Amino acid sequence: MSNSTENPRGIGVSPGAAVGPVVQVRAHVRPPENEPAPADPVAEHARIKEVFESVARTLEERAAGADETAQQILTATALIARDKGLAKGVLKELNAGKGPTRAVTDAVGTYAAQFEALGGYFAERVTDLKDVRNRVVARLLGQEDPGVPEFHVPSVIVAHDLAPAETATLNPTLVRAIITEAGGRTSHTAILAAQMGIPAVVQLVGARDIPVGTIVAVDGDSGEVTLNPSAAYQEELIGKRERRRAALAGSSGPGRTADGYPVKLLANIGGVEDAQSAAAQDVEGVGLFRTEFVFLSRDTAPTLEEQTDIYTKVFQPFGSRRVVVRTLDAGADKPLAFADLGPEENPALGKRGLRLQALRPELLDTQLEALSKAAKATSAEVKVMAPMVATAEEAAWFARRVRENGLPSVGVMIEVPGAAMASRHVLAEVDFGSLGTNDLAQYTMAADRMEGALSDLLDPWQPAVLAVIGAACEGAKIAGKPIGVCGEAGGDPLLALVLAGLGVSSLSMAPSKVGIVRYALGLHSMAVCHGMATAALDSRTATDARDAVLAMAHEDLAALL
Repeated sequence: MSNSTENPRGIGVSPGAAVGPVVQVRAHVRPPENEPAPADPVAEHARIKEVFESVARTLEERAAGADETAQQILTATALIARDKGLAKGVLKELNAGKGPTRAVTDAVGTYAAQFEALGGYFAERVTDLKDVRNRVVARLLGQEDPGVPEFHVPSVIVAHDLAPAETATLNPTLVRAIITEAGGRTSHTAILAAQMGIPAVVQLVGARDIPVGTIVAVDGDSGEVTLNPSAAYQEELIGKRERRRAALAGSSGPGRTADGYPVKLLANIGGVEDAQSAAAQDVEGVGLFRTEFVFLSRDTAPTLEEQTDIYTKVFQPFGSRRVVVRTLDAGADKPLAFADLGPEENPALGKRGLRLQALRPELLDTQLEALSKAAKATSAEVKVMAPMVATAEEAAWFARRVRENGLPSVGVMIEVPGAAMASRHVLAEVDFGSLGTNDLAQYTMAADRMEGALSDLLDPWQPAVLAVIGAACEGAKIAGKPIGVCGEAGGDPLLALVLAGLGVSSLSMAPSKVGIVRYALGLHSMAVCHGMATAALDSRTATDARDAVLAMAHEDLAALL
């Protein structure tokens, strides 16, 4: 591997292997040095606003031909380009004597710093914000928009980072793999690449220095990227890919261990098109329907009728299969124009999720009524769970409101370490629990999940994270309630074995990951899974934990990883 010795590989975030020539994403244009201030700041501001609007229109045009998940991301980015506060920030910089591109750059920089400080959803939008900035600056200078250039040969896309607007509109038939210098395990790039079945590696040092046209081999499982691979290595990697394809071709049906212990395999979805796509695949239902997409980027709350229509369209494709719905996961770090609770010192630890619902119960009541109507209009097994639950009292409050709306199955997200440690009490109030491993790792390790440089701490293989998961599973066992996983950890075939050994009874993931997880479970007995869980918990580091489990894995699975 021709990487630096400090970082011999990146982080594999979307499984699979690929070989192809590098296509470098066009870098953004920087403001020119000593850019003169405009003679008329007001007139210049009007021109800049028109450029922002042209960027918004371009994003909306791209959204029109994209799938639903991409549409939501592109539309949200277009709204950033139309943000009135951002426009005011540009005018302030112009009035301070700055040139047009510097004014745009500095105004966006101020916004980005605020978003990063807020964390959570705000932090996730920083890449979108910078994407808008880069497009506006390029257009002000009369240059092409930065981003993925047009290409016609199947290739490997390389970038410092990919804006969601870029990732969401990639053509999977032409993109063999994605490599970025930045990003993290739960970044938009990682999630969308997994949904599209494109191998992806993030946090690869020096990726932008790889010359265009260089042949690279990408392993989305291990994170290894090999420059100018030998014919023998290419053959080995392609052979691995073909072995995986052949193995998974015979993998179908419900998830279960080699000795018949059931572990339901479910899909994570975010909207109607996601639902239609997932329902057509060999999954046992939905383990996480993220309903915030129904609310975000709106000036007013969606009506009862609007929500009922969307939820009905999501439930229908699944027939009688289960659909687990997460109620609105928003708050100070996922801003809603119609539910602004004001500034907070630390929004990631503030009034978000269920805490927002408690302060604005009319939002929850309308959503629950819509879910109840949609459930009655379909045959799906609808289950409803709350995000950001910390105590048994909160769980009881939520359960009462859900049942008052005629919904029979209520659960909670276990993504706060406190809830995990007290899970026997929390889950006693509801019917099931679901581990949100992304946030659980963030809070357990005190590491911002949007900070790519902290990805090692956010590794779900961290023994401390596994210990918290184990505590939650033990509490669920005492309460006699099932507990699943709906975070990205569920899609790792090796980690899935550990999770099953810890007591998890369902795993939800990007549909593209279901096949390999089903295959992995079918090769191992529950006794082996228990042994793997013990070995991982007893390990000193995340790397040690994975290595210990890999050493215990069936040789047929190891050959595919």
